[in-house]
This record gives sequence, C-alpha cells and structure tokens, in this order.
Amino acid sequence: MNTTREPTSLTYVERRGPIEIITLNRPEALNAMSPELADELSAYFGGLQARRDVRVVLLRAEGRAFCAGGDLDSPAFAAPGPGRVQRQYDIQIRYSNVIRTMRSCPQPIIGLIQGPAAGAGFSVSLACDVRYCTPQAKFNAAYIRIGVGGTDMGSGYFLPKLVGLSAASEFLLTGRFIHPERALAIGLVSEIVAAEDLLDKGLELANDMLRTAPMGLRMTKESINAQAQLGSIEAALALEDRQQILLMETADHREAIAAFKEKRMPSYTDS
Repeated sequence: MNTTREPTSLTYVERRGPIEIITLNRPEALNAMSPELADELSAYFGGLQARRDVRVVLLRAEGRAFCAGGDLDSPAFAAPGPGRVQRQYDIQIRYSNVIRTMRSCPQPIIGLIQGPAAGAGFSVSLACDVRYCTPQAKFNAAYIRIGVGGTDMGSGYFLPKLVGLSAASEFLLTGRFIHPERALAIGLVSEIVAAEDLLDKGLELANDMLRTAPMGLRMTKESINAQAQLGSIEAALALEDRQQILLMETADHREAIAAFKEKRMPSYTDS
C-alpha cells in the first residue's frame, strides 16, 4: 500500500494495486466543503480520465463526519457587497465541478459513509456509484435549512432517480435526515456495515469489480450514466448494442471466454 499525504492537504490518497482510496482530511471541521477542498477533489477526479492504472476508487473521510456540508466560514458565505453575485457564482461552479468530475471519470466510485453526510456531503455521496454506510451515518439535503433551495450539487437530479420522486421530495423539501435503516429501505445505500468493517467491505466490492475486463468496466459506468438520461428503450438498446460490439473486438473479451471455458481466473491486459 502506498499513501500520499501532505501535512496541509485537505485530502490524501492511498494506493492498493489498481484501487485508490481518497480520504477527506478535515476532521476538525467535520470535513465541511470549502472552495479549496472542492478544488482538490475536482483535480483528483478530473485527473482520473487519463489514468488507466486506476480501475476503482473508494471515497471515505477521516473523523466522525463524512462531510457536514458547506463550510460556513469560507468565502462561499461572505458578507454582501459589490461583486458578491459574481464571486458566489464562481464558488458555486467550483462546488458543482466536484460532481461533474466524479460522474465523468471512467472509474466506479464506492462511497464509504461513516458519519453524517449533509448538504455538499450528501450530494457527494449521491454522486458515488455505490454507497455503504455505518449505523452512525445519516444523510440530509441541508441546503433548504439555510435559506436556499433544497436541490444543489446534483441532489435534485440524483435523488429522485435513486429513491423515487415521493421519497426524494420528502427529503429535499424539508431537509429531514435519512437514517441508515430508511436509507437502506429506499435504496439509497447498498448495505449498513459496522464502522470497523467499512473499508474492508468497500475493498471487497472493488476487488469484485477488478474481476471484470478493464474496458468493459469503464464502458459499463459510461452506459449507466448515459441511460439515466435517455428517453426511450430504443435509445437505450441502441447504446448497449454498440457498446457490446466494441467490447467483443477486444483481446480481453477473448481472454474472458478462454478463462471461462478453462475454469480459471482471466488475465486482462486492457487491450
């Protein structure tokens, strides 16, 4: 395992073969989202586009909170004055860019939610491909409780798709907390896991993903993203047809077939 950590870094990254674990590292501030933290996350996830050596990413946090929302002491909540709208818009784009880069990176992201995920933390958790949480976790769209809209950083897009319109509206219109049992019941998380087992659970899923062909894994995430925005079954089938034909031309497809017939683990080359 290789770990990259700078003393002043707001995140740090650990490497376990083709898996990387990125950790929010502001425990003293409950990992609240600041413009600087948003920039670090965007730079990391944006950089994954060109990194074929990383196949799966785990996202976790230090301390007792996953992310307690926006940092109320940051410039994002500066006092009114000339240029405030322009300044706030710039910061808002920096925040939303975290979600853009998370969804556009080709690697699946497994969210390990060990504590409260509020506001920006809620949206970041929603942008993960899979979520596991501990009994100490809870989620809420805190935005509406500080006098702005309940949909922010993609929450109005992701939550209805994940849990349905009625449940999403209940939480987005009130800022109510979603506790682990309800989160599991409505499909917001895949499983509730003891805190001490959370990282191992995420690594177990990541290793299952590594059993797939690299290009097939990347294209499956791309296909899931695209189909969430398609308006018909015909468009979805056309996209899947093209994806499958492309993948059938890879050496990894031929290796997977051979390994299956020979009852062995495949050895993929991403070719």
